[in-house]
Amino acid sequence: MVTLLADGGGSLDWSLVSMVNGLAKSLPHALDTALAFMGEYGVPLASVLLLVFAWAWARRGKDAPVAVAGVLWAGLASGLALLLNVPVRAMVQRPRPFVSHPGQVDLLMSHQANGSFASDHATFTMALAVGLMLVDRRLGRIGIGLAFVEGFLRVFMGVHYPSDVLGGYALGTATVLLLAPVAMAVLTPFTHALTRTALRPLVVAAPNASRGRAATATPQPSGTEEPPHHLAA
Repeated sequence: MVTLLADGGGSLDWSLVSMVNGLAKSLPHALDTALAFMGEYGVPLASVLLLVFAWAWARRGKDAPVAVAGVLWAGLASGLALLLNVPVRAMVQRPRPFVSHPGQVDLLMSHQANGSFASDHATFTMALAVGLMLVDRRLGRIGIGLAFVEGFLRVFMGVHYPSDVLGGYALGTATVLLLAPVAMAVLTPFTHALTRTALRPLVVAAPNASRGRAATATPQPSGTEEPPHHLAA
């Protein structure tokens, strides 16, 4: 197929890659390596851990089944967005910066020379963040912050153009928001149904053990106990 996104030497996309990726030349090699690791693995892992934390938090809420359904949709939507990106990349067939501009990019980590648009990492992190935003705004803001960091790092590493990142953000956001009504209509009854099975702890957190013991303990009499009958005068 014909490449839909051209990358001329004077394009804004390339200028931004050249500027951001150029920062790597002025940084210590160890720091470049650490940032590349964060961009490839660290930030996506942090997003997943945020999702796990959101699930643990949602189980303790007043309407736990609905909140857990929202967290479940955030995870499913991020995976679905990645699947939707497969035909997008095949259709666009955009070369990566280090392919279009050989010798002009400081490639910080070995990478396949496959399609650049849209960024999988940006798609995944933003879809997860927007999904969490529908559940809890504070967690969603943290997720969006992680997605922005991830987008910057993908350009810094020399493996994506800024428009690849923006395309990933758009795809992830659209996947979550457009399908959320249908997804929640299915997932909410599903999580409610789980509360009536042995899998209930996955949806509703068990009450605190010590609190449960205190609630069921036999109350002690406050007055003086009546002496046994054989001791009564």
